[in-house]
Amino acid sequence: AFFKALLFLGAGSVNHGTGTFDMRLMGGLRKTMPWTYITFLIASLSLAGIWPLAGFWSKDEIVASAIDKPVLFTLALITVFMTAFYMFRAIFMTFTGEYRGGAPSEHGAHSSHEHHGPHESPKVMVIPLVILAVLSVCSGWVNLTGGFGNFMGHGGGHGAAHSIVEGFFGVLTHPIPLIALLVAGLGILLAYAMYGAKWISNEAVGKAFKPLYTLLSRKYFMDELYEKVIVVRVLVNGIFAGLAVFDDRVVDGAVNGAASGTAAAGGAIRKVQTGQLQFYGMFIVLGLVAIAVCYYLFA
Repeated sequence: AFFKALLFLGAGSVNHGTGTFDMRLMGGLRKTMPWTYITFLIASLSLAGIWPLAGFWSKDEIVASAIDKPVLFTLALITVFMTAFYMFRAIFMTFTGEYRGGAPSEHGAHSSHEHHGPHESPKVMVIPLVILAVLSVCSGWVNLTGGFGNFMGHGGGHGAAHSIVEGFFGVLTHPIPLIALLVAGLGILLAYAMYGAKWISNEAVGKAFKPLYTLLSRKYFMDELYEKVIVVRVLVNGIFAGLAVFDDRVVDGAVNGAASGTAAAGGAIRKVQTGQLQFYGMFIVLGLVAIAVCYYLFA
């Protein structure tokens, strides 16, 4: 988890120094942001599973546990390759080559990044990067003898030290870790060939694998699925249209019906309000007669 946290903080440091998250507007930052570059490189190597960094030991356990399941083992190796490739794609696009910035910053057209260019982050941001980088290097060594507690239980003696050395270097004598390292190295090499040395044109690769390139560049068509299917068809044409009908026929119908009923009742009552004294006198007499009849019948 240390190297993953380091990658997040490293991305934040790059954004602080450049004013953008767009790698196409970066390049050459290892010259102006050396601390961020070194720590981000360590985190990338660890995530790629390069020995002897912390990520190697956890990834080695995952790959080794899938050795009896060919499909899972193949998927694990593909994951190792892709992880190494995309992390070093970020490294080469961000920190090597020449700076490609100069466009308006995402933080505003008059950001200080435009006037002074990219710069290293302040110490309050760099120091946590360095601490996490150290932990990304050595935290995986803790379990070589079962943890620090086991090491201290041996009194820090020769047996524990020998066990650490044997576990540290002995893992390289097993084929599975070597295969994982080789696959990760191939991913790094491909990233260097495409984005570092530019031996391979990424445009040519995109044309050669156009369906896959389109799928990835369109982000698995998730935006289209969300906007055209979920938003337009489900929400707008479905739920919202139904709510509009309900509002028009039920809610508005109830409100308009109450208003119409009140108007009709008022119209009916208005007919007895003629303003003629004789008419009102007739109703008074009828009322008195009705009271007398009720008294006679029920008294």
